Amino acid sequence: MGPFPETYEPQPKRRSAVGMAALAVGLVVVLALGYSLLTGPTAPPLPGSAVPAFQLSAFDGSSMALGGQPGQVSVVNFFASWCTPCREEAGDLEASWQQYRDDDVQFYAIAYKDAASKAKAFVDEFGITFPSGADTGNRIARAYGVTGVPETFVIDRDGLLVHHFLGQISSGELALAVEEALERP
Repeated sequence: MGPFPETYEPQPKRRSAVGMAALAVGLVVVLALGYSLLTGPTAPPLPGSAVPAFQLSAFDGSSMALGGQPGQVSVVNFFASWCTPCREEAGDLEASWQQYRDDDVQFYAIAYKDAASKAKAFVDEFGITFPSGADTGNRIARAYGVTGVPETFVIDRDGLLVHHFLGQISSGELALAVEEALERP
């Protein structure tokens, strides 16, 4: 007789519950990192570099587009209805728009990681009259390297970034940046 009884049948190895859980967690982490690399923000444009063009439907149904207006200074503000600093700067942005709207300066407000209905309510609450829309899927925010709100980009007549403001902006800071953009040849 050999080392095993004649009725012995090898049993398949069983994986422990802890091992399976660790494997599942590891797989989730790898998938999440891969997804964030594919969908996360790119680096924001640097001053003096070209900014990405975009087209977006505004809340009023019109089209918002940046890139097709050569010779125009643009201000692009990313906001969210749930953002306290966004609420605090909304009046300054509208006042600046009113100040510069006849000077060939176009303002845009783009809702970031916000429900379109809530973003529209924010625009209505603060009486924002410049073009505003929701960046569904955050594709524009990713192209601009936005990582939070508020963020504001001031762009010269040639489509080059003049200033990128992280956080709340005052009307004075914005005026200096817009004036610099307007003075560029």
